[in-house]
Amino acid sequence: MAAGAGSFSALLRAANALLQKRRYHAALAVIKGFRNGAVYGAKIRAPHALVMTFLFKSGSLREKLKSIAQATYAHSRNLAYFVFTYKGLLAAQSRLQGKKIPFHSFLAACIGGWLVFGDNNPINSQIIMYLLSRILFGLSRLAMEKGYIPQPKKDPFPLVAALVWGTVLWLFEYHRETLQPSLQSSMTYLYEDSDVWHDLSDFLIYNKRTDSK
Repeated sequence: MAAGAGSFSALLRAANALLQKRRYHAALAVIKGFRNGAVYGAKIRAPHALVMTFLFKSGSLREKLKSIAQATYAHSRNLAYFVFTYKGLLAAQSRLQGKKIPFHSFLAACIGGWLVFGDNNPINSQIIMYLLSRILFGLSRLAMEKGYIPQPKKDPFPLVAALVWGTVLWLFEYHRETLQPSLQSSMTYLYEDSDVWHDLSDFLIYNKRTDSK
């Protein structure tokens, strides 16, 4: 028992010593990036999938749990692969050129995005739309910082909010098929199901009656 504990301690010390070696830092950062991508993807997707599945999807409990597990795995896997690819390509470019330049980040992420998120499926689509909205805000702020567009005299956010909500409700009412299925489900619940009821039970307690009255 003591010998086994001693061997484990020696192995642990060797591993910690390896982690401190500067020469392996880039490779180890890629591995940890893979780990962090997997964990973060699971943390983000699991609660979202849980809520959306139980709110809007029909089926047995087993089918719902399977759907949650599949969505969580897909998000976790894709994010892990992307971080691994991005950091690996970033390290390779930096090593080849002897230094890191801004274009390295763009090129590495483009390649990773193409390879990992290029498949047009609900998970990837949601991630890309999430990023797109933040990119637009980020580019707008950058353009103001660089002086490409003038600093607004008033906060433009109220106008942005009005245009976003006006556009999305117009699309939902007249071109619904252009919206992502999960957004369609949410809006159907909010804006259409609220138009239908039969008595107090499906007016205040339930969204829809399950009986055959």
